[in-house]
Amino acid sequence: MIATIIGTGLIGGSLAITLKEKGVAERIIGVDQNAAHLQKALDLNIIDEKATLDEAMLRSDLVILAIPVDAVLKALPGIMDKVRPNQVVMDVGSTKEKILQLVAGHPNRGRFVAAHPMAGTEYSGPDAAVRNLFVHKTMVLCDVKNSDEDALELVENMVDQLQMRTVYMNGEEHDLHTAYVSHISHITSFALALTVLKKEKESGRIFELASGGFESTVRLAKSSPDMWVPIFKHNRNNVLDVLDEHISQLQQMKSLLEEEDYDAFYKLIQKSNKIRKILK
Repeated sequence: MIATIIGTGLIGGSLAITLKEKGVAERIIGVDQNAAHLQKALDLNIIDEKATLDEAMLRSDLVILAIPVDAVLKALPGIMDKVRPNQVVMDVGSTKEKILQLVAGHPNRGRFVAAHPMAGTEYSGPDAAVRNLFVHKTMVLCDVKNSDEDALELVENMVDQLQMRTVYMNGEEHDLHTAYVSHISHITSFALALTVLKKEKESGRIFELASGGFESTVRLAKSSPDMWVPIFKHNRNNVLDVLDEHISQLQQMKSLLEEEDYDAFYKLIQKSNKIRKILK
């Protein structure tokens, strides 16, 4: 199988490495608007060759869009117009509802599989691509009833080769749940970084005093705005909903500190510890 990866950054590059190593794809074609990223991916042997999108579409069995959601929405209609009957197109975007609305009713809709690997790091670009990024992580496949059986089977087999768990959802469910377990984590991390940068004027003090707890909490603030602003944009309503709840919880903690009600604060933290039973 020949696979084309559109977007040679963290997710696309990591997919390329794994698909080649697992023998899922004999050849990987890279497509990227960033010429420097594309050349870097070639130099690092992440891809076997680089090509234009039109060239790659003519030769590929599988086309994977590993680009920000805004870019997916822009590129996908043209790709769906050109997809062949035996070709499969999938995206790995972090929001799904608008992407699925875009392709709904397209005559080639069956050749498309909407996917989201719940995996990643705070780094971006081809240098960030790593082996085994997806092992034991979750791949969410959305609205699979609208994908052709053979197209879905190809992607499901690929997910098995990546050693990932598979979860099935519709687009609306996906965007709601990822707002609560992924998107809020990032927006909170961005806010925490801004808070510390605002209050701690001496950057050297941050470096000297930052412990593992701070580093793990603020790690996601290193993530690229090119990726995350489109996610917040296209999942705006769900992110606003979870932000309202998060701000409410912070306000409650602030009030308890102001009132010096440490018994209630203790119980609140104790209640939060229930997350241990879920995330072991």
